Amino acid sequence: PMVDLAFFFFFFFMLTITIASFVAIQFAMPKQEESDTKKDDVKESQVLNLILDKNNAVWYYEGMDQTKMAKTTFAADGIRKIILDKQEMVAKQFGKREKTICLIKMTDEANYKNMVDILDEMHITDNKIFAIQDVTKEEKAQLATLNGGATTAQ
Repeated sequence: PMVDLAFFFFFFFMLTITIASFVAIQFAMPKQEESDTKKDDVKESQVLNLILDKNNAVWYYEGMDQTKMAKTTFAADGIRKIILDKQEMVAKQFGKREKTICLIKMTDEANYKNMVDILDEMHITDNKIFAIQDVTKEEKAQLATLNGGATTAQ
């Protein structure tokens, strides 16, 4: 009788339990025909470059002038505030905060957690347009200068 009761509970819980589903970030990818026919000009003032570096550092600069690179953290008053401020500036200039473009780059010393954290920030700040790119030679040279000649520029 105890075995029957155990099987009864086993089958009861198997039939009534809900299996947890995984939650993933949803990316809005353009349709092929849209990307071929619709081309928007990107202004330098729309772009925010984010470079993930060693020791959980986030380097950022606006536009294409990497000499104005500054350092921040993943704290809410760090990179999140910078992204939100950039969105507000873009909204004043272009009428929509959704026109903010973030270019995400990782140095060799950055870790996988940094990428997950910055993608979380894209989701939290509701930043719709972002791209993952390689760090340029000029950015590596600027990082080496800012890091005091560290190996980041290799």
